[in-house]
Amino acid sequence: MREMIQQFLRFGVVGTIGFLVDAAVLLGMLGLGLGPYSGRLLSYLAAASTTFALNRAWTFRAAPRDSPIAAQWGRFVILNLVGFAANYGTYAALIASLPLVAQHPVLGVAAGSVAGMSINFGLSRRFVFRDRAH
Repeated sequence: MREMIQQFLRFGVVGTIGFLVDAAVLLGMLGLGLGPYSGRLLSYLAAASTTFALNRAWTFRAAPRDSPIAAQWGRFVILNLVGFAANYGTYAALIASLPLVAQHPVLGVAAGSVAGMSINFGLSRRFVFRDRAH
């Protein structure tokens, strides 16, 4: 149980870094003229790749490396689509319903990140960075 709590805390730190990447790329995409929805898709992919690398190297560093990194990244992205649905759904609902969030989309990114975090942790721990002992 202690190990899982430590992993969850590290996952949260990595998620915070992912949020910063997500928000920075979104703002960059908006600055380049993309809309808040297409810009968010690109920012999410950048954040997912960043968090995969950091989770692999730090959060779940003891997990076996018995599959190619590309296959593991693929599992991470595919399984985290469940968390992404919660993340993006929260973001889109807030953009559509709250003028403050529509004016400041990073608020929606933050709310979406919180919504998807627990889902992504459970899926990542169980199916992507699975320790054979668990």
